[in-house]
Formats: sequence, C-alpha cells, structure tokens
Amino acid sequence: MTATFGDRLRSTFSEVGRLCVGIDPHRYLLERWGLPDDASGLREFGLRIVDATHGTAGIVKPQVAFFERHGSAGFAALERVMQEARAAELSIIADVKRGDVGTSVEAYGEAWLTPGSPLEADCMTISAFQGVGSIEAPIRLALANGKGLFVLGATSNPEAAAVQRAVMTTGKWAGRSVAAGIVDEVMTWNAQAEHLGSIGVVLGATIDLEEFGISTDDLVGTPILAPGFGHQGAAISELSRVYGRAAEGTIVSASRSILAAGPDGMRDAIRSHVDDIERAHRS
Repeated sequence: MTATFGDRLRSTFSEVGRLCVGIDPHRYLLERWGLPDDASGLREFGLRIVDATHGTAGIVKPQVAFFERHGSAGFAALERVMQEARAAELSIIADVKRGDVGTSVEAYGEAWLTPGSPLEADCMTISAFQGVGSIEAPIRLALANGKGLFVLGATSNPEAAAVQRAVMTTGKWAGRSVAAGIVDEVMTWNAQAEHLGSIGVVLGATIDLEEFGISTDDLVGTPILAPGFGHQGAAISELSRVYGRAAEGTIVSASRSILAAGPDGMRDAIRSHVDDIERAHRS
C-alpha cells in the first residue's frame, strides 16, 4: 500500500526536520551566482540547490513561474531538477498555485500529481478561491496517488487581506472569513488521517491568523506550508507563537534567506535554518 503524503511528511520531520528550501531562480540571484538567465542557468541553479539540500534537509519547493518564463526549455530544465530531487529522495512541493474548475483543474492535478509524469511532484500548491468544491478532482487524485495539496488559505502578501478576511453573510461560511471558510473545508479531508493528513493549507508566517478568524488549535493534524520566514520578515524563533499546537505539522519555507549565501555557502545556510527551526520547535 502506498504511504500517504502526510505519513511521509511526518517521517521527513522526524528524520531531517521541517525546512523546505525554495528553488527560486530570480534573475538577480542567477547573476549573483554567475549563471545566465536562460534554461541552462536555471538547470544549474536548481541542481546546485538539490545537491546542497540532499542530506541536510528533506524538502524542496521549485517556484514554477521562474522556469515557465523560459517556455519549453524552462520546463525541460525544471523536469531535470525534479528528476534529480526525486533521485536524492527529497520531497518536492511544486509551487504552481493552479486553480480552475472541472476537467481543467483535474488536468492540472494530472500534470503534477500523476506517478510517472514528467512533472511528478509529491504535492502542489493550489487555489480554491472558486470554491473548495472546485478542486475536488485534484484532491481525490492526490489521495489516490499518495500525493498531497497545499491550498491557499491566508497568504502573507498584504494586498490579499481585504479578500481573505472578508466575512461571508450567506451560505455555509456565513459569519466566517473567506480564509477561515477555506481552511475549515480543507480540514474535513483530513478527518480520517491517523496522524497528519495529506491535504494542507498555506498560511503565511507574517500575518496574525486570529485576524483572519483562524484558530491554530483547530489545525492540528492538517499540514501547513508556511512562507514568509527569512527574507519576508518572519523570524523562525516565532514558529510556535505563530502556529501554536499546529507548529507540529508546519513546514517552514525559506528561499532567498538561504540562496543569498550563494552556491558555496548554501549548505551551511541550510544547516543553520534547520537548527533554528529545531530550537524554535522545542521552545
């Protein structure tokens, strides 16, 4: 029987920690690393990150947009990076933030969550702002294939707050914010999980979750992908304060705070982040 994504994630936490290293080939980082801003530079950038992460942390998260801007050659580079990450037994979160309805969103799920697909990842980020029901097909596909999803819930970008904190007046979310309603509905998919579920939420580390109507006590058992640490301003030492009891299932995502160390200093930066997360988790 295929292990669930939640079970594999729990094993990763216990073996190598909660850090997720972003593979974000910003133009300025490529230049700083002495790499060209083309598919070959992206491939080399990604492979160096995979190499530095292997044996140091357990999760990588390629930001697909940076590869997509180079068209088919960029996707070929991404496929190679993901292939090497799988060979290194790293968990891959495809940061694609796809969202749609019907067969379109199902096809997105098939692209990223089908075993043997050229773009196969362990999970993907996805948007449910067309309703959580709109992503039921990818959810079912993920669960059937031992994969996972991270559904955008309360994000760290300031311009999202007006929409995500808006309180619904009708329907099943009446009296709840949009973000809280999405999180509530996502959590129901984890009800049968013994420990950690496979359908998670994205909750930014730089926001006050209470202002979005979200209780971290309710999130125990639901995995959280937490961007916002490091370059975006959240301190890793605040992990338990921000996520409370749900910190047990929280992935700490960091990219620029690690990648700025360059190819020679990156492995030490990853180790430092892993140690900081472990200290924060114990506090």
